Amino acid sequence: MSRPPTTEGGSRDREQDHWWLARVWVLVAAFGLVAVARSVQVGIPFRDPHGAVFVRRIAISLALFAALAVIDAAVRVRRPGWGVRECLRVLRRRWPRRRLGLALSGLIAYHLVYFCYHNLKSWDVFNQVRDTMLLSWDRWLFVGHSPAVLLHDLLGQHLAAYLLMVVYESFSTLMTVSVVAALVFVDRIRDGFVFIASSLWVWILGVGSYYLIPSLGPFTSAPAEFSHLPHTMIQDTQSTYLAQRAYLLAHPHAPSAFAQISAFASLHVAVTCMILLMARYYGLRLATRAMTVFLVLTMVATIYLGWHFAVDDVAGLAIAFVGVRLGLLMIYPRARAWTTWEGGHLGRGPARTVGRFRSRSG
Repeated sequence: MSRPPTTEGGSRDREQDHWWLARVWVLVAAFGLVAVARSVQVGIPFRDPHGAVFVRRIAISLALFAALAVIDAAVRVRRPGWGVRECLRVLRRRWPRRRLGLALSGLIAYHLVYFCYHNLKSWDVFNQVRDTMLLSWDRWLFVGHSPAVLLHDLLGQHLAAYLLMVVYESFSTLMTVSVVAALVFVDRIRDGFVFIASSLWVWILGVGSYYLIPSLGPFTSAPAEFSHLPHTMIQDTQSTYLAQRAYLLAHPHAPSAFAQISAFASLHVAVTCMILLMARYYGLRLATRAMTVFLVLTMVATIYLGWHFAVDDVAGLAIAFVGVRLGLLMIYPRARAWTTWEGGHLGRGPARTVGRFRSRSG
């Protein structure tokens, strides 16, 4: 049956046990142990250069959480009667200690996995790259042609380069906002954890794909194909990543040695597709359409700019679908899949629509 709308405080969460939360933390712990084992194997401790991977991102997420929670409360205030005092009343009612603790638990779980993911990605540099194989796969798929060159010919090599750079570079902001928004705007905090669990699986499966087929990307294996593009921050970032990799290989025990480059699979595509699937899950029709366009542009950007092979993008799509399915089953293990979608307005104001699926557990 469809899940009924809940009250602002999310009291419906109490009717279910919290094994779903335990499953999330078991996954976090298991992935942490894998990362620890790899750290021992390579003889390098966990690193967070300048706090950029964990400390800074936690701080940004908490600040964003506070800002979005205030916006959410302001939108929920009944009219007439809107005022600061009423907003504060709704905010306190919306975020009792229990709900706040669950939301913060989700953010911490996400960032711990993301931290382990980045360290595992860094240590992937010690594996032999297989870009030549991926390059040959691309040539075979496109009947002897380079997909990047085909895009350059189709879109040109000037204005498109700048537009696609903006799309590619906006990924980090989109990811950060989406994670926090998924916990803030839902009425059932458990529904927000579907996003968190799906994200965890995408990062975990993604770093597994790095180790399955270590690679650097077309801009290193076929640099001539991208030599005619205008110089932007993309080329600077690519040069920085290669320098980081070389420094880590030469000085693995230096405290600042940390690499950030891996191509297969494209997690830009995987995470973007995951956000699209989550928008559909929550019944956000406009967001779903917008994310569909953004996903297509992201896939074009990864190939056009030389970050990824076409097969990397295909693998990224597969990771997104598998990750979301695993995330849904982790939080709602008896869910029947997503065959029926209803727009159920949970709360007042925009961005309150959540897709309700049929489930035996409801």
